[in-house]
Amino acid sequence: MSDFMNMQLALPAGSLGSYIQSVNQVPVLSADEEHLLAVHLREHNDLEAARRLVLSHLRFVVRIARGYSGYGLPLADLVQEGNIGLMKAVKRFDPYRGVRLVSFAVHWIRAEIHEFILRNWRIVKIATTKAQRKLFFNLRSAKKKLGWMNQEEVGAVARDLGVSERDVLEMEERLSMHDPAFDGSASDDGEDDAFAPAAYVEDFRPGPEEMIATGQQTDRNQQRLQDALETLDERSRDIISRRWLCEEKATLHELAGHYNVSAERIRQLEQVAMKKLQLSMSS
Repeated sequence: MSDFMNMQLALPAGSLGSYIQSVNQVPVLSADEEHLLAVHLREHNDLEAARRLVLSHLRFVVRIARGYSGYGLPLADLVQEGNIGLMKAVKRFDPYRGVRLVSFAVHWIRAEIHEFILRNWRIVKIATTKAQRKLFFNLRSAKKKLGWMNQEEVGAVARDLGVSERDVLEMEERLSMHDPAFDGSASDDGEDDAFAPAAYVEDFRPGPEEMIATGQQTDRNQQRLQDALETLDERSRDIISRRWLCEEKATLHELAGHYNVSAERIRQLEQVAMKKLQLSMSS
């Protein structure tokens, strides 16, 4: 589907006004023309037919996108998402069903716009379940007429949409919230600065310069340890390595059995080796 989605539409890429003016000048296809082009696309994968079908319906995408202007998102973005839905609809359109493309494409156009709004309307995703998605778009329209709803109105909305009253109240609360500025700078009088996330969310992660310095120090320490280990005799080096530097550390008794000495002797050798390492690394 990538070739289909990437096909050139040959429309101006300047201002949104120029784009809208251009798509409104594209002739609307007759039913016979639309059917013929759709058959060519379906039977022969004719991308030129697909391009003409898409171009002739771009004006409808703009009309649908304008219906979502109240969400505070750029109309250009809404149109762009709607165009993606239109192309998906053209790809799936069956010319033998006896239905006009615009009727079939409305669902796909609205679906893409809905997804875009849900992803971008708030920083935190406001609707994830099917019931929440239904409530988001329907309850927002209802609140414009009702304002704050009483219990009776909550029950009526819940019955109309087939959801619980709890879901209605939860979505109403989400819709009434807003995304605060991180540093509180959006408030002219500064009263909200104390409640801004920057006032109480502190980042304890090290900065890039600290991470680089720590990494370099770790490398130096590892090299100094390696050099210090080279000053030990083979047995002492093996005892230190197996007791402290291996993931599965050996016990004193295991090393005693390996070297055929007592566990106390292994402990003494370990202590002497550790003192030598400390002196070597501190010098």
